[in-house]
Amino acid sequence: MGGGTPTFLSLNQMGDLIDRLDARFGLSSSPNRDYAIEIDPREADVFTLRHLESLGFNRISLGVQDLNPLVQKAINRIQPRILTETLMDEAHRLGFRSLNLDLIYGLPFQTEKSFADTLRQVIELNPARLSVFNYAHMPDRFPPQRRINVDDLPGGEEKLAILRTTIEMLTAAGYVHIGMDHFARPDDSLAIAQREGSLQRNFQGYSSHAQCDLIGLGVSAISRIDDIYAQNPSDLTRYEASLDQGQLATVRGIRLSDDDLIRRDVIERLMCDMRIDLATVSQRWNIDAPRYFAPALEHLQSAEQDGLLTRSGDQLSATPLADC
Repeated sequence: MGGGTPTFLSLNQMGDLIDRLDARFGLSSSPNRDYAIEIDPREADVFTLRHLESLGFNRISLGVQDLNPLVQKAINRIQPRILTETLMDEAHRLGFRSLNLDLIYGLPFQTEKSFADTLRQVIELNPARLSVFNYAHMPDRFPPQRRINVDDLPGGEEKLAILRTTIEMLTAAGYVHIGMDHFARPDDSLAIAQREGSLQRNFQGYSSHAQCDLIGLGVSAISRIDDIYAQNPSDLTRYEASLDQGQLATVRGIRLSDDDLIRRDVIERLMCDMRIDLATVSQRWNIDAPRYFAPALEHLQSAEQDGLLTRSGDQLSATPLADC
């Protein structure tokens, strides 16, 4: 449950929502289930976690962004470390199976040195997973970003230095670089799935439950059913009107062509495995992959020169810097 921080709902509203979902879908109580939710530590406390645990949630993701007070003030997100640490301690006590922290690099006043200090504190907290996202400044699309002075944002070289330091520090601390901004401890299900070649990437991020249909509920949610994608409206009024009329709340969709299916498979494997074996692609899809992807492979030559990619025969591997 994500797309922001759903814990802005009251505990009663959350319980009612889960009850209704269970009544219609029959939610699993299997110990292997993954019930994950995103949490803003500023809007939650230990009672929130206890309620979520009673509803069946067993994975949580806490938004941290940065622990530096100057950066927090610049993005209007004052969040002392003790807020995050208290929730993490309670989550471990309650037996949540996995805990993820979200960090963002490229925020105002961040430097390689300041972010390294945040990373040192985060490593001390020892979360099972870490998401380290690249900040995208789009004030026209996200009004709260208009408060941010673009001159305070770190430049490209500084951001690259932050990314390099992030990879080095987390790797040295024992985390596995899952790829596309994600890190996990070796014993986490994501790292295990990556080693076994069953890791999947969907609209909610990486998943160890491969080849599952995805039903998106709520405003702007995207569903994936077999070879079809469908998206709900991003406008709440339009979404509610569709439901009130007894219609599916979808505004657009696409059925993938054979070419789409092939490219989706290749892109997903690259995002999950950080490498592609063209010989395997040829066999799986009954094509001559080097010839089929010849134009794309030609475009990748510049990425190889920039150190983002290595190629040896039919083997293509993304380097850690490809994350940026």
